[in-house]
Amino acid sequence: MTLQDTTSNFIDKRQLVKLRMNAMRSGVWFRALNRIDRVLIDLTIRVARCIRSSILANRILSITRKLEGLVESRFVRAIREIGFSLAHNLSLCAQKWGNKAAKKWANDFDFARYLAVMKLNGHPRNG
Repeated sequence: MTLQDTTSNFIDKRQLVKLRMNAMRSGVWFRALNRIDRVLIDLTIRVARCIRSSILANRILSITRKLEGLVESRFVRAIREIGFSLAHNLSLCAQKWGNKAAKKWANDFDFARYLAVMKLNGHPRNG
């Protein structure tokens, strides 16, 4: 299998359409992408069934990574950046106190979400 084969398998037309729609809804499509990038995505959606050019595939992947980062909701970003950081710190602290089950806390999405909500709402214990 060549680089071209593996790269084209990662780019799905439906995912590109969904990403474009989400980018347009969130206002990122025109603000973050220049005209050539928008046209490149549009033409790829309209014309290509699979991408055989590794150069085109790399460019499309670059654009999609940029859009995915910008389209991500603020809340999900807060969970990723704030919640998991707090969960990791609390997990380490609890493990030092002898709580062996606390090791799982660092990767618990629900716990990270709870901590992010508490932090964002200005709860005094997470100040």
